[in-house]
Amino acid sequence: MYIFDENDIFHRSPYGAVETPGTLTLQIKLMRGMASNPRVCLYPDGGDKREISMGYDHALGSYDVYKAIISFDLPGLFWYHFLISSSNNTTFSVPELAGSSFQITVYKPESDNPDWIHGGVIYHIFVDRFASDGNPKLAPGAVHRADWGGCPYFLPDERGIVKNNDFFGGNLYGVIEKLPYLEELGVTCIYLSPVFEADSNHKYDTSDFMKVDEAFGGDEALEKLCKKAGKIGIKVILDGVFNHVGSDSLYFNRYGRYDSLGAYQDRHHSPYKDWFTFRDDGTYDAWWGIELLPAVNSNAESYKNFLCNKDGVIAHWMKRGVAGWRLDVVDEIPDVLLDPLCAAMRREDKNVFITGEVWEDASHKIAYSVRRRYFQGGQLHSVTNYPLKDAIICYLIDGDINKLTTTMASLCRNYPENVLNSLMNIIGTHDTMRILTVLSGAHTPDNKPAMSHFKLNDEQISLGKKRLRLAAALQFTLPGVPCVYYGDEAGMEGCIDPFNRICYPWGHEDLELISWYKQLSKIRKENSAFKDGPYTLIEARDGLFAFTRGIGKERVLIAVNASDFDKTINASDFCYDLLQDNNADTQGKNMLEIKASEVGIFRC
Repeated sequence: MYIFDENDIFHRSPYGAVETPGTLTLQIKLMRGMASNPRVCLYPDGGDKREISMGYDHALGSYDVYKAIISFDLPGLFWYHFLISSSNNTTFSVPELAGSSFQITVYKPESDNPDWIHGGVIYHIFVDRFASDGNPKLAPGAVHRADWGGCPYFLPDERGIVKNNDFFGGNLYGVIEKLPYLEELGVTCIYLSPVFEADSNHKYDTSDFMKVDEAFGGDEALEKLCKKAGKIGIKVILDGVFNHVGSDSLYFNRYGRYDSLGAYQDRHHSPYKDWFTFRDDGTYDAWWGIELLPAVNSNAESYKNFLCNKDGVIAHWMKRGVAGWRLDVVDEIPDVLLDPLCAAMRREDKNVFITGEVWEDASHKIAYSVRRRYFQGGQLHSVTNYPLKDAIICYLIDGDINKLTTTMASLCRNYPENVLNSLMNIIGTHDTMRILTVLSGAHTPDNKPAMSHFKLNDEQISLGKKRLRLAAALQFTLPGVPCVYYGDEAGMEGCIDPFNRICYPWGHEDLELISWYKQLSKIRKENSAFKDGPYTLIEARDGLFAFTRGIGKERVLIAVNASDFDKTINASDFCYDLLQDNNADTQGKNMLEIKASEVGIFRC
């Protein structure tokens, strides 16, 4: 009775997010004599609906095509569905599922979009476990581990607390020593896990925002890293943890270790008293109820000033060479703080890169009953692309190609173009199981003592590597920027935290995998299609997922075959095999063969 496909540019143009001021053209096909009088029911998020009549445009076979052009002057999130009259004088809705609507993201383009991130490669370093210069400087109470590569401590103490106070000696000077390796790998941006002074090895419990932890080399090490990395075209971004601090911090000072008057010591007179929320019984708001991590009151003007003033935390570190920020749990940072944070970053550097940790589609994210407006102007450039990560895993393990195609379609529809091209394409992070372990298909233990001893066998490693090659190919070629979690390229394995945070295996790397990552980086760097080229799905069937990036002669075809059988694909325009670095073998029939469990990358 009708045809409407929100993924088809005939029916919806532009296909993706709408730039304001701008228009969206919608076209629907109605079977002649069976349906008539189509209307668009449009409403802003949380606002009132309005009906827009669709005018007859032209005939197409047995269908009549109706069109509506909708203008948008302000950014925001909008929803729409169609109301159609049927031949029996009833009215039905499209989508037909009750309560369903299509999404429109309307955005104001950022004038300061950092295009240096597009087409690059991000490398995520968990500092204590990546590389050491052999000169650890640990605070009192920290446990020095002389067994690089050993199993991190994971058992709780007598109070049930996992201290995370064992240090293997990784530091920023170690990162500096490994810059040649990162350059060879094709890295253009280093994303560091938190580096500010804190008790733990992970540093998500900040003690002093104005100091780089001495265990990591102190302020001088960070400045030197930014400078040396910059000389070889690598920028450095920091993990900004601004939603909470450590209970053992300059600001809270629960244990009296600092000379300051912390809020816990005197909630009435401390200069930090407004930063925290205390209850009458002496307890306080903490991140996810973890007493070690007091939650910060984002409404506190003194806290906002501390972070965002011209001599605040943001300015302090950006003046020392930091090129961007990854905002931890950004969905827990309300707009009242996120707006001035992002403004402070932009004030220091118009080319700053601002990304945030979001696990869902961030274009319509609701956090604490508030719809977020990350991409409607003045906030984020990017987010972590967990939806793609999940879709890639489902495709390679379960053969669910539909989830991958629908996820990509949704990302391309919902995200502004510049956001889409700067998404942090992850397949593993410090919060998830190592991707090799995931893709191995192994049944992992459900308790940490067993996890600490768990190792993949040779068969599982072989299967995991085979799938990881495909996962990395998708990570590097789909829209966005690959974000490689340190050691994934070296074949590291491990279950959840802390076993996904073991030391980089220097001298015991999987050189075959590293070579694969280097090859993908080289192809990415040498072909402009991967910087901002449009994504077009070509084929998705029987385990074969094929798409192109770019337009005209700059187009590149990527074909991933996750099945157990060889596949062929029509590729008359693609004559050069980028992986083999020679002319493509089209078998004289303009057909390309993609071997089972392999990938092909071809250019025009």
